[in-house]
Amino acid sequence: MEKRKLKIKVCGMKQPDNIREVVALGPDYLGFIFYPKSPRNFDGAIPTVSESIKKTGVFVDADIDFIIEKVEKYNFKAVQLHGSETANYCKELKARLSLISVKAIKTTDFVEVFKVFGIKDSFDFNVLKDYEAYVDYFLFDTKGKEKGGNGYTFDWQVLKAYKSNTPIILSGGIGPNELQKIEQILKTDLPIHALDLNSKFEIEPGLKDALLLKEFLEKINTVQSN
Repeated sequence: MEKRKLKIKVCGMKQPDNIREVVALGPDYLGFIFYPKSPRNFDGAIPTVSESIKKTGVFVDADIDFIIEKVEKYNFKAVQLHGSETANYCKELKARLSLISVKAIKTTDFVEVFKVFGIKDSFDFNVLKDYEAYVDYFLFDTKGKEKGGNGYTFDWQVLKAYKSNTPIILSGGIGPNELQKIEQILKTDLPIHALDLNSKFEIEPGLKDALLLKEFLEKINTVQSN
């Protein structure tokens, strides 16, 4: 079986020029947060983004109508749920997303749904079962004071107990210091789909250090080619 390429999501984008800088690096996903309590809350226009990059809207316990409005406005190809959304909520959202027509998305595509779960020292993976039919990826983030962007990683050893076939997106304080950990987890049988990069690459909330990101992405490519 051919080794699946690890995808990269850069989240918490805000400033047009910085968005263009990050787009030039060719990430797979680009995240925009719609949560007023976040210092990375987005409210503006998104510059032109390559069709190869999946623009992603990030929401926290938002009304489904609000999510649909943003998906249609910004042509999002993915939706990330970062709150306490239930499996029934995900079921309704998935159904609604399947009905809308997004101009930037080809008819063979669909809007992906990520459901976020916070992990600290342990996690009961049984809670995921009800969600599996309605989400495309589980995103595991560090459980902390903020809804994301806490700046530190959880213990990835916890994931040894993960038994689902739903692919995983790893988040939570991932930066250059985690390269060895990333290399090790990619050697496991865990279905790691992507890394979610945010706070460790910021000059300030919402402003990414494009050079640091570029260097990290080059190192990730090297890790994957080994």
